[in-house]
Amino acid sequence: MELRQLRYFARVVELGSMSRAALDLGVVQSALSQQISRLEGELSTRLLQRTAKGVTPTDAGLAFFREAQLALRHADEASRAAQQARLSGSVSIGLAPTTASVLGLPLMRAMGERYPDVRLHMVESLSGHLAAMLNARQLDLAVLFDTHPARRWSVTPLLEEKLFVIQARRAGRALPAKLRLRELRGVPLILPSPGHGLRTTLDASFARAHLNPEVALEIDSLTMLMDAVAAGLGATLQPWAAIGRFPDAQERFELAQVADAQAVRLNSLCSLSDDELSPAALAVRVVLAGCARELVQAGHWGGARLSHQDS
Repeated sequence: MELRQLRYFARVVELGSMSRAALDLGVVQSALSQQISRLEGELSTRLLQRTAKGVTPTDAGLAFFREAQLALRHADEASRAAQQARLSGSVSIGLAPTTASVLGLPLMRAMGERYPDVRLHMVESLSGHLAAMLNARQLDLAVLFDTHPARRWSVTPLLEEKLFVIQARRAGRALPAKLRLRELRGVPLILPSPGHGLRTTLDASFARAHLNPEVALEIDSLTMLMDAVAAGLGATLQPWAAIGRFPDAQERFELAQVADAQAVRLNSLCSLSDDELSPAALAVRVVLAGCARELVQAGHWGGARLSHQDS
């Protein structure tokens, strides 16, 4: 027995006509009649009798109608209760500038569609600052690149990004499609300062390549760093997402993928432990991971692949 059948039957009794009930319910009369027949077959009794003037309930149908009305009222009340108890609350999320340029807007849109009563507090900062904020319980969750196992976080591998050498297109030296880190010897680089997730990854890659990089500038602002690169003050090493906010990126920059196998940035979805997260924060964590997956699979996150995928 389906709730739909109860609604159909009750409307037929209320209107006293199959045709008028079908019109009111927005279904064809044959489909309505079929559902009533199935209901009668399931109950093994006749619920309606057809007359020249329409349909009227039998004694069994009248008794069933009273209980069906009660069941429908309870179903409507349950639906209203669920609507009034929609997920709500405030959730704070930390994203590094490169991550925010790709993931920020899709995440906000997805949350607005699925959980409109959840208020997001979005924080954009370098990953080192975000890690400190997460440790201080100032964030509920963040996408980070350096996850220390001793920290009491819930950590889920999210994706990994290839790194690229990025320089101004008007720079004197043209870049190949790919190059190795050792080919950057003597090239002035503009990097974030030590202690931040990307710089930690880069320093480890430089050490493996036996390269002492020529760091011309250390800038802890993605906007200022990319402005310096665009001005020709040096090249940088960043994931593709660093140019995500530049609609004219093709005209301003040229990129070369770093060919060193371990020159990748690992992105992890980090949060407070599950017992510290609110239901709203748990929902945001699921939506964020889903958004990242959709962006990668749709090809909208350049140079990225999901952590569980094979090369």
